[in-house]
Amino acid sequence: MKTSIFLFVSILIVCSFFFAVSPIWAQPYPNRPIHLIIPNVAGSFQDIPARALSEELGKILGTQIIPINKPGAATTLGVDIVAKGKKDGYTLTYVGSSALVYAPILNPDTVPYDPDKDLEPLGSHTMVPFAIGVHASSPWKTFNELLDYARKNPEKLRASSIGVGSTPHFVLEVIQSITGVKLTHVPFKGGESVITALLGGHVELTCDLINKLRPHVESGNIRVLVTAEKATYLPNVPTFSELGYKQELPSLRFAMYGPAGMPEDVKKNLIPAIERAVKHPDLKAKMEKMGFMVDYKSPAEFKKIISEEYQTTLDIAKKIGLRK
Repeated sequence: MKTSIFLFVSILIVCSFFFAVSPIWAQPYPNRPIHLIIPNVAGSFQDIPARALSEELGKILGTQIIPINKPGAATTLGVDIVAKGKKDGYTLTYVGSSALVYAPILNPDTVPYDPDKDLEPLGSHTMVPFAIGVHASSPWKTFNELLDYARKNPEKLRASSIGVGSTPHFVLEVIQSITGVKLTHVPFKGGESVITALLGGHVELTCDLINKLRPHVESGNIRVLVTAEKATYLPNVPTFSELGYKQELPSLRFAMYGPAGMPEDVKKNLIPAIERAVKHPDLKAKMEKMGFMVDYKSPAEFKKIISEEYQTTLDIAKKIGLRK
């Protein structure tokens, strides 16, 4: 009898222990800090919005999000860490379109991941449009005036970009392909050299991020003629589509990504939280004050945008001999 009672009590103790600790095992995602891989250096154009988003997202999820900078290989090094990492939702990345579109097209043999198969979009955050700028003293007041001159003077207009195969280079190629004009591409190694060349009269136009052009527009030295997307601080500057062209110009886009194959329960918590964070009024105001355009897209919408940009860029790369 005593043995039976002892056995019964032992079973109760074991069961009590099991049910007491099982909620710990079954805690919903997330139940520990999340690592956010930023594939660029601290303080960079990519790092700033990534850290701002991670702070707001951490509040919504109720956990710490730890930003980790992993620059290298044109931002593909950090992205590859996530692509090949655990699929548990605790290692994410803040990735730009350059690592999703341009690097895989231009360097397919050296980019170690397949953006479509190895990575999964979780929602976009910010977007910065590219724009065409000319010197404020130039005779062209509108983009159509510039095109008219270019048609009458093939290859006479010199256009600067941050390098062969860069996104601005592809923007120039899109413009030439659609409008039929012929420009002379003058590539630089990046930085402010493209702006310096324009201000110094070494080129007639440049293609660059509107954020880089903005201070020179406000100082009265550069005139922006067209943008890829509407900028609230340049309301009178038309977009490419507003001028009647069906093809959109590329913009630099940033989005949250994780490795493909994450559990559905993780995504059910993570994706709505990212949307809430991106759309939070305080974060949105903060981003816009720094010149970023908040542009939330759902995972499906963003995947479609990147897919279309990839195909357009691949076609152009083949046309101009940058890809077989």
